[in-house]
Amino acid sequence: METNDLEVLLRSRVPIIAVDSRDEALVIKTLARACAQQSTPASLPRTAAGGGMTTLSGAPVVPVHPGLPLFQWTVTDGLKRLDVDMGPPQRTLAEPADVLKHIRATTLAGAYALLDFHPYLSEPTIVRLLKDIAQDYERCVRTVVLIAYATEIPHELEHLSARVALALPDRDERRRLVEDVARQWMRANPRQAVKVDPRALELLVENMSGLSATDTQRLARKAIFDHGAIEASDVPMVMRAKYEMLNHGGVLRYEPDSARLADVGGLANLKAWLQKRCPAFDGSAPELDAPKGVLLLGVQGCGKSLAARACAGIFNIPLLRLDCAALYDKYIGESERNLRESLAAADVLAPCVLWIDEIEKGFAAGDSDGGATRRVLGAFLTWLAEKSSRVFVVATANDITALPPELIRKGRFDEIFFVDLPDLDTRAEILRIHAAKRGIALDAATLASLARACEGFSGAEIEQAIVAALYSAHAKRTNADAALLAAEIAATRPLAVVMAESVAELREWAKDRTVPAD
Repeated sequence: METNDLEVLLRSRVPIIAVDSRDEALVIKTLARACAQQSTPASLPRTAAGGGMTTLSGAPVVPVHPGLPLFQWTVTDGLKRLDVDMGPPQRTLAEPADVLKHIRATTLAGAYALLDFHPYLSEPTIVRLLKDIAQDYERCVRTVVLIAYATEIPHELEHLSARVALALPDRDERRRLVEDVARQWMRANPRQAVKVDPRALELLVENMSGLSATDTQRLARKAIFDHGAIEASDVPMVMRAKYEMLNHGGVLRYEPDSARLADVGGLANLKAWLQKRCPAFDGSAPELDAPKGVLLLGVQGCGKSLAARACAGIFNIPLLRLDCAALYDKYIGESERNLRESLAAADVLAPCVLWIDEIEKGFAAGDSDGGATRRVLGAFLTWLAEKSSRVFVVATANDITALPPELIRKGRFDEIFFVDLPDLDTRAEILRIHAAKRGIALDAATLASLARACEGFSGAEIEQAIVAALYSAHAKRTNADAALLAAEIAATRPLAVVMAESVAELREWAKDRTVPAD
């Protein structure tokens, strides 16, 4: 919301305006500027017949005064005029019904900002009073402005109202706010300058998108006042604090530990594809359109979840995980609302990676849920098609047959990658990564031998073989070595053997329909 937005609504004779924002002070300041730009017609008396000046057509002449009076109401203090100092607030008007009766009876035009009025909108008397005020707008220009974090307008008042949201600071404004905080720190520490890592500053400004001016300043103050610097370590702290501010539904989870590129064995095509899109997220190419995301299909245990975490690491942006199990509610409409609120939170938390693990379990078509899954799927597809925020969706799936066709058709995701069983070189790389993590030294020849021995293994099965070797070594009170690892590999029956038919069917389906991740 900008001043001009409110000016237009005030001039458009909208009797009820709902402003959704936590930043009350900024909304009041913006509303005051908008009211100052209005020309206020003096109210006509209730009996407008006779005695007054008229135009040639016989219509009464209405005097005009500059500026629209602005009042503020809270349940704790009552009603107070803001544009003119008229003393303390009228505490006798603290009750919601009393203030509405006063507004209905007054002949003074004005804008009446009611703070946190939303709990009372379920009362029939309150709805009737608001309707009376709105329908009497022609006699006296009284605009009721409802200011709260979230206001549900009753159906009876929808045709008499308009909703407006507070405009959030753009990139340049966020930079100025951070610079203002830096100057505050230097005034408090006159002989020191804020140490700034230019790259960290760019990421900090970028990752504060979606925050109000007040929240932006608060997080910048926390980053700078802690140690008088803007460093790379400040970015994760800001993102965690931003997530805690904006996510309240419990369906989204912030995953602080994203994977590094070096943690992922193989997947060369996927890595190259992702690296080409880094400029769309790191702030170096703001003119680029944000990519939608990818669907990772593959054999279980082949690294799809790790690849999702690596996407966040490659882009250097936060990772959010959508918990499909928490989406669904027994009440009609609540599941769709949960999804919409979660996706809206992801939009505000952008730039970020939104990870939907085993998407087929959340959006698979079913006939026993009253159509809830279909409605949730429809809401997700609409958001996916229309989103303009830099939310990169990574969906993983094991069972392609459970996914509805409208989800996997071209255009829903930028690309569908198939994560297959690792080849010889990739198996050697996975062995090296997991063995090194656990302090097991393997030379190149040993790696090649073990990689040949674990043909048909997934990445998870290779890791588990190494873990099992460590347990065997601990039981024998010796160090894990290649011999123990080879023994565990020989004792393992991989999924590609146990479920050979299912794996073969999946690989055959993906051959000509997807892009190989490796």
